[in-house]
Amino acid sequence: MINRVVLVGRLTKDPEYRVTPSGVSVATFTLAVNRTFTNVQGERQADFINCIVFRKQAEAVNTYLSKGSLAGIDGRLQSRSYDNQEGQKVYVTEVVCDSVQFLEPKGSGNNARNGIKGTKTQNQGNHSQNQNNVSQGQNTANNNPFSNAPMPDIDSENFPF
Repeated sequence: MINRVVLVGRLTKDPEYRVTPSGVSVATFTLAVNRTFTNVQGERQADFINCIVFRKQAEAVNTYLSKGSLAGIDGRLQSRSYDNQEGQKVYVTEVVCDSVQFLEPKGSGNNARNGIKGTKTQNQGNHSQNQNNVSQGQNTANNNPFSNAPMPDIDSENFPF
């Protein structure tokens, strides 16, 4: 039998991190994954998939991912149930991640997690600075086909989640 899940999407909020009483690190997060089709109004919908990761990967997810981060996950689908405080049975389906890949360069438009709160004027200053870096490094970039241009700043208000 096969139970394999591979997803690419963006985190809907910062990961929730905790350490169990036995010392195991656990991070949970929700991944927004766009559907391949649009609805009648031409809007693209997304599925919101709950994910859980353990140990060193959980520590890395907590350190390097935040709301809006692009991530790829590989894992297995798991269903479980528990009784909540009101005595009702709650069913949970989630992806238990074997691997989490960070799909954006460190710090690319995701400065909120690093304590840098960008304002519009700061972002405009960064944009002109990035343009200067591009023009200064253009000669080098033309000689190196593998170099990447700087990523533009992305305002988190543009995310649908």
